[in-house]
Amino acid sequence: MTSTAPQSEQRSERQLHGRGERQRNRPARSPRHGRLRRSAGAALAAWVALFTWPVAASASDHGRMPANPPPAYASECGSCHVAYPPGLLPRSSWARVMAGLDRHYGSDASLESALRNQIEAWLLANAGTRRKVSEPPPEDRITRAAWFERKHRAVEPATWRLPSVKTAANCAACHPGAEQGDYDDDRLRWPEGASRTQRRTWRD
Repeated sequence: MTSTAPQSEQRSERQLHGRGERQRNRPARSPRHGRLRRSAGAALAAWVALFTWPVAASASDHGRMPANPPPAYASECGSCHVAYPPGLLPRSSWARVMAGLDRHYGSDASLESALRNQIEAWLLANAGTRRKVSEPPPEDRITRAAWFERKHRAVEPATWRLPSVKTAANCAACHPGAEQGDYDDDRLRWPEGASRTQRRTWRD
């Protein structure tokens, strides 16, 4: 009977020697090779940042309030109504709204030039670009936009007239996070004074 142990040891030894020879014969990597790899990595990171930046920057375009609103926007515009996220209207609408502050839907909301320019620049930079807000609504009113009316089609007219609501522009009556641009359906609340019938027929 022939033993196979010596043959196995010889094969293992040849394999080890073969790997050792290949490693010794492998050319050493030059410093230039390392620099090229680092440069390629940096280029890839820049490419990723370039194409993902618009996604991150489009938060306002989905109805969310951007992270950098001017303090004057909340104090001036938010003193009479909800300080709407700029992504709810297109650029052209915001430009007209800011140009007509002296006759702002029946009120004089004029601002100092420097303050007005600051707010307008921010609104235009963060205006909505998605398809649903690309067309200016009648009178540049958010509440008359097709998407707004479609979203609230099941709200009865009597609901808008409740003392706790008064107008469709009072988003905070049903959206407690409206000031932060949070209009998530999961966080809706019934407006104060809504009847059982109004609650039963309300389908958001």
